[in-house]
Amino acid sequence: MGKTDRIYQRSPFWLQNAMVSLYGAWWHWLRFGGDYSRYTEEIRQREFFTSSQWQEFQQAKLINLLRLCVDDVPYYKNNWSQSQKESALVGDLANLPLLEKKALRGFESSFYRQASGGLFKQTFHTSGTTGTPISTTFTLPELRESLAVREVRSANWAEVSFSQPRATFSGRMVEPDPEEKRNVYRYNAAEKQVYFSAFHLSPATAHSYVEALKKHKVVWLTGYAVSYYLLARYILEQQIEVPQLKAVITTSEKLTDQMRDVMEKAYGCKVFEEYSTVESALFASECEHGRLHVSPDVGIVEILRPDGTPCEAGEVGEVVTTCLFRSYQPLIRFRLGDLAAWDPEPCPCGRQMPVIKEVVGRIEDVVTGPDGRQLVRFHGIFTDQPHIIEGQIIQETLTDFTVRLVPTSEFSEMDEHDVRQRMRQRLGDQVTIKIEKVTSIPRSTSGKFRAVISKVK
Repeated sequence: MGKTDRIYQRSPFWLQNAMVSLYGAWWHWLRFGGDYSRYTEEIRQREFFTSSQWQEFQQAKLINLLRLCVDDVPYYKNNWSQSQKESALVGDLANLPLLEKKALRGFESSFYRQASGGLFKQTFHTSGTTGTPISTTFTLPELRESLAVREVRSANWAEVSFSQPRATFSGRMVEPDPEEKRNVYRYNAAEKQVYFSAFHLSPATAHSYVEALKKHKVVWLTGYAVSYYLLARYILEQQIEVPQLKAVITTSEKLTDQMRDVMEKAYGCKVFEEYSTVESALFASECEHGRLHVSPDVGIVEILRPDGTPCEAGEVGEVVTTCLFRSYQPLIRFRLGDLAAWDPEPCPCGRQMPVIKEVVGRIEDVVTGPDGRQLVRFHGIFTDQPHIIEGQIIQETLTDFTVRLVPTSEFSEMDEHDVRQRMRQRLGDQVTIKIEKVTSIPRSTSGKFRAVISKVK
């Protein structure tokens, strides 16, 4: 936990809101300043490209990107064979090796271009849902272009905008007290954004979440799918009146038909799904017809069989992606650890972007607190833990937890204390935490890693 986090936790509610708004102003400039408007216009102009135009666009971007990898990125210069480099120089993606997440873990800088990425680069840490937390670095133009894609292809498709008041569920610890019932959010005045705590959801706190929507005149919702689903259930069970909303855009977890139905009934608006990654390795979003379109200008997405051959439409396979608009830390044929299938049917919206029929295996187990709160994305306790290679949380009972860790040689009692502190910060002091240091964490029969396993029904 950093010094800034400690100051935040010890500050009164009003000062925490001021700190959030001050940071929000800086963050708003980082994401929406500079050439952001130009990026949105260029993305909008490509929206109705034909399939052949998309193919030409991707191939031109790919050749330039792969040449940069061969000439200017240490990892590819040192690890690709001569024949693979020759394939890269002509844009032959199929002859290049797949990139494992473990190749980045601890060696992320070897993927940086040797040419400077400019000022204000931003590094983000994944929490390791597939078992290998890594960090990824964006240049300022890359960060702004990634937000421009979300504005045009997600928010605008849902007839909303990031310039409108919104509420967000994500993994930030906005309320330090796990027992708090009222102050379950903070307000970012710079962006008119209500920042919900994902760790305080319960029947007792549902009214506080809805009151925040009313107080700050929120127009749309975005963030964790399961959190909005759980809140929707409480709203329906308690018959809480919700203000008029325009859309809900879910992220980070698979959106099921049941979740969609419950949310649309509770929030009184249409629900849209996003599928993307912290690395912006791909971006897929739902159009007005509810079809999940992959944005070809963000990345080249492959769905592969175990033998590496492309899947037919409708056939489930592994998602592999090559990000096209991030050239400072390029990821070539990056294995996401997800399974998906292409949709063989064209979309009536007229956009000739590939459509994903189904994304498999992105729902995590929900951890239930001793007081009935239901917490999602709990693997976030492993974020920015450099001395933990892999981590898994198992909820045995309402109060008993096992945490399995694969530590590095630098792992210390301080790291173990930090894990316990993060757990109790989310669940309270009454929980029992057993930490097991292991050499590896078992995968499922399908080879998938589960960061969170709850045995509580």
